[in-house]
This record gives sequence, C-alpha cells and structure tokens, in this order.
Amino acid sequence: MSSNKNFEVLVIGGGPGGYVAAIRAAQLGINTACVEENKLGGVCLNVGCIPTKALLTSAALCNEMKVANSHGITFNDIKKDLGPAQERSRAISDQLTKGVKYLFKKNKVTHVEGRGRLLGDGKIEVEAADGSIETYSATHIILATGSRPREIPVLPIDEERVWSSTGALFQVKTPASLAVVGAGAVGMEFADIFNAFGTEVTVIEALDQILPLEDKDSSVTVEQSFKKRGVNFYTGAIVEQAEIKKKSVVLTFKDVDGAEHSLEVDNVLSAVGRTPNTSDLGLEIAGVEIDEHGFLITDDLMRTNIPGVYALGDCAGNQLLAHKAMHEGIICVEAIAGKSHRSLDYRNVPNCTYCYPEVASVGLTEEQALNEGYDIEVGKFPWIGNGRALASGHSEGFVKVIRDKEYSEILGAHIVGPHATELIGEFVVGRHLESTVEEMEQAMHPHPTLSEAIAESSLAALGRAIHI
Repeated sequence: MSSNKNFEVLVIGGGPGGYVAAIRAAQLGINTACVEENKLGGVCLNVGCIPTKALLTSAALCNEMKVANSHGITFNDIKKDLGPAQERSRAISDQLTKGVKYLFKKNKVTHVEGRGRLLGDGKIEVEAADGSIETYSATHIILATGSRPREIPVLPIDEERVWSSTGALFQVKTPASLAVVGAGAVGMEFADIFNAFGTEVTVIEALDQILPLEDKDSSVTVEQSFKKRGVNFYTGAIVEQAEIKKKSVVLTFKDVDGAEHSLEVDNVLSAVGRTPNTSDLGLEIAGVEIDEHGFLITDDLMRTNIPGVYALGDCAGNQLLAHKAMHEGIICVEAIAGKSHRSLDYRNVPNCTYCYPEVASVGLTEEQALNEGYDIEVGKFPWIGNGRALASGHSEGFVKVIRDKEYSEILGAHIVGPHATELIGEFVVGRHLESTVEEMEQAMHPHPTLSEAIAESSLAALGRAIHI
C-alpha cells in the first residue's frame, strides 16, 4: 500500500479509461493515484482487445497458408497448433501491461493495489489481496471499473464446457466443435480464430443478422465469407436449453421459422454482451446514481450526480469500447484541471471487428439514415476494383458511404475487407471536421493503395465513380 493517503485525483480501475485518465492527470501536474486489484491495462490489455487480436493474427496466417501455393510457396505438411499462438498472445499482453506500469512510473502515478470502494465525502477504502483495508481520500474520484461478460440463465458459464470470452482466450487446444452464442464482434472474432485452427464452428444469433450493430450489407458479406470457410449460422435463433454433459454440451434452440434444433458440441462460447462492474463499489453509501441497466449516469464531462465523483468507460455506458473509454478519460481530467476539451460525440465513435474480412463503421447505417428522414445517396465501391486489394489477394468486401443529399454530409461509412479497421479512421476524421463527401474525394489518395477506395466510394456516392 502507498504511504501517501491523500490525492487530488484518485481513479478506481486501471483499464484503458482509468490508466489514460491517471496518466493525463499526472501530466497536468495533478497528484494522482490509480487503484487496481488485478493487472494494469484492464480487460483490454489482459483478456480482451490485445490478446484477441494477437490470436486473430495467427488465425489470418493459418488462412493465408491455404493459398500460399498461388504465391509459389509450397509445403509438404502444415500443422496448426493453438498452443503456441495462445502463448504468443499472452506474451504480447504481458509486454503491454508492463508498459502501462512503466508509464505510471514515468508520469509519477501512484498505483494502489487492491479493490476500491466509495465511503462518501471524498473517501474510499482499498481492500488488498490479503484482506487488509486502508482508507484514502481525494478531491476528485473517477470510477473506471469496466465491465464483464454477461451471462444468460439457460447457459451458465463454467469456463470448462461453456466459456466466456476470457475462458476462450486461455485455451491451448482446439475443440472438434464449438457453438458460439452471440454474433457480435466478440462472437465473430472467436468464430474466426477457432475455425482457422480447425474447429467446426456454429454461430447462433438471436437477432436477424450477424454483427447486429453494422449495416446490413456488411453483415451479409461477412456471413457469406464465413460460410465459404465452413462456418454454420442460425440467425433469429433463441437458445432455450443447454444440457451440460461430461464431454459435451447439447443446445436446444428455435430458428427464425420456429423450427426446433438440437446441437451437440464439445464447447460453447457465450458471447451475448457485457454487464457493468458497478456492484460492491459503495455507490449506495456515496449516493451515486445508476440507470436501470446498472450503468453509472454522467454528464458530458463525465460527472455523476455527486460532486467530485466521475465515471467513464464501460461502467458509464454508451459504446463499450476501449477507444471511447480513453477519450472519456482525457475529457474528464482535463475538465477537472480547467482545460478546455471538446466533449465526446458518441455518434462518431468507430466500431471495429477484427475477423476476416475485417469490418469497420462510423455513423449511421443505411437503414438508420432512412429512418431518421434523410434524403440519401449511397456510394459503394468493391475491393475487386482496387489494384492494391487484388495484388494482396484480399478483394472481398467494399467501402460504402452514405451521404445526405442536402449538404453532402457523410452520414455513415462502412468498410468490409482488408485493413478496414485502419481505413475507417479517415472517415472518423472527416466526420469530425464536418467534411463533405466532395472533400473526401478531393483529398488526393496515393496509388496504388487501399485508401483509394475511400475516394472512389465518395465519388460513387456522387454518382461518378471512376473504376466501377
């Protein structure tokens, strides 16, 4: 425990939102501490974003090997083993976690190890791993406690037969068969990983499309791609029962037409969303309000209803994304320091799914734009028309732009295909600067690059694409 018990800013939670808030506060000359009971970096660095992307990189390499002969590379025998890939993912995660620890030391942020709870009146208690408790005080307390996998009653997670995303990350052997319940970003990424390493994968989604937050065109394209690789899908399907046996799980579910199915698999991944970590925080004692779903209620500067108490990241709702949490952390502490910072535009937060093909988007889907009453024009440019995509051997998908005809505003952008999660940043900046579709096209894009598709899709939204 720290010998200093009084701080100007004290952050509870060392995930992306919390550690960024702590570092920025320290940079501003504020005496800052961060309370974290587990490894710094939170879910993202330890059991989320980073190790998952490492495994997805390994999965992509597995898939590349299937077409290596077209590049003049042949193998006598290819063996796939999840174990080394999992070990690599843990090493990358550990490296970045140590990096956060170094940044705390560099910026003079005090790391208090333990679990923090509010006591009210600017005080918190921190319970260490050995059960000892110490009291700290701070002028400003920031809650950044994150979220955890949500569980549904019919599918209890035991991390043996039924995994959460955390359990799936620590597997060193691939099961012969896997059912993924939930086809959001997490579900689709793990479906990609296990399929690439040889598992027979079935995806079950309650809504009528996979990747429910994405534009329908994106979802259809990704589903078609996965089906070509042997992944089975049931959309509009509700799991009604799970019989957990010694060596398998039997799922009973109804499909969109009401037909009942029974599926026996070695393991099940439950990927049905996340729930906020807002219990056992002393919220009642301090009088901090939460909504009906358990998320902390804040204003645009991340302030709760109690003066001096703030909340950000997953526990404060909106998009449960690391990059959103990081921005909220900076907004919060710069407001505390009296610095001017633009509040977060939650309609301009990019969504990214790192499966193959990658999926990324920002702004409205085509359906949302129409429902909101916009008179729109849609531009869609397929990767098959892009020289760099063809040269790389990855020409599945498209870039899609939705523009408002009245002002030519970029209402939404959707990318499926190579490096979609990198390319979407151009549209995020464009929307942030209130650029028109014409301005996106008028900015010169180098040739031959994937970025040319940004200009071509913008031209397509104006009815004058060149290369299609």
